[in-house]
Amino acid sequence: MKIGIVCYPTFGGSGVLATELGMALSEKGHEVHFITYQQPVRLHFHPNIYYHEVAVPTYPLFDYPPYETALASTMVNVILNNNLDLLHVHYAIPHASAAYFARQILKKQGRDIPFITTLHGTDITLVGRDQTYAPVVTFSINESDAITAVSQNLKEETFRFFPIEKDIQVITNFVDMKRFSYSDKNHFKKMLAPNDERIMVHVSNFRKVKRVEDVIKVFEKVHAKIPSKLLMIGDGPERPGAEELCRSLEICNDIRFLGKQDQMDEILSITDLFILPSQYESFGLSALEAMACGVPVISTNAGGLPEINVHGQTGYLSEVGDVEDMAKNALHILTDDGRLTEFKKNALAQAQTFDKNHIVPLYEELYKKVVANYKAKQVIA
Repeated sequence: MKIGIVCYPTFGGSGVLATELGMALSEKGHEVHFITYQQPVRLHFHPNIYYHEVAVPTYPLFDYPPYETALASTMVNVILNNNLDLLHVHYAIPHASAAYFARQILKKQGRDIPFITTLHGTDITLVGRDQTYAPVVTFSINESDAITAVSQNLKEETFRFFPIEKDIQVITNFVDMKRFSYSDKNHFKKMLAPNDERIMVHVSNFRKVKRVEDVIKVFEKVHAKIPSKLLMIGDGPERPGAEELCRSLEICNDIRFLGKQDQMDEILSITDLFILPSQYESFGLSALEAMACGVPVISTNAGGLPEINVHGQTGYLSEVGDVEDMAKNALHILTDDGRLTEFKKNALAQAQTFDKNHIVPLYEELYKKVVANYKAKQVIA
């Protein structure tokens, strides 16, 4: 099958999932065409993978270059030049509306193509609910030939806030258990924690919804009780505030801000505890990747996080902003070697249920169904 994938090419969950899905599909013999404004950060070469850059010309007339128009035009060209079978767009804004626009152009040329929209989170719970975008988001989702969401919670939130007229199929995020698995990196760990300190890790894009200052506050309380280090992975607008907080608390010597990192499996292999105190997570892919490396998770109970982090087994869930409870739970795990080992074992077992080999076939099945229905409609017409 020839599949076009449209996504944001960033470190965010939607871009990561779309890229991992495309690579998994290519390994199974499908021809995959990525359409976006720069090469996705996790995209690796494969003979079945093609990358098409969306170029947005700049003119003095435009304060804001019309990316959606350029994207739709690129979609049309890629579909015609490569005879794609379907489009799979990730993140509703502006990808679903651009896909609809491209399809209307193609119809005028005697060509048609189905498209699937996968909802990932803030495209629905934050941006999409803005009245500036809501009518277009609603329309383009309803025009999709199929709709998927990465968690049951996100499906419910979508129906709650939008008049969606079609079913939404939940196909969860997944993890590549071969890539994200524990490997012996003790030499690396000794460099960061020479006195066998516990290592805590946070990974995000440092937006306000991630509540990165709560990470620092939790670590301060843990650090006061046991020798520990904190690795902050990622970058974004909330990073300066988090750095300022760690300076004011005088714990910067034991916190490292490492910026964006691609080899997360190596970092997670030296990690004792993952912390994710987000205001909302539609799923929590970064937590799942940590669990795949045998790392228990301290998180909030927001959004889809309870669907992957099992309270009292793979880690603990707390109310948003409850720094005291998160610190207490972190200490409960970290202060007992046997207990930590048990949580690590449980985290790994839970992650295995989200192995890509279980999830990718669900997308393949959906693709076949959508294409078959599309062809049946063409015959009737």
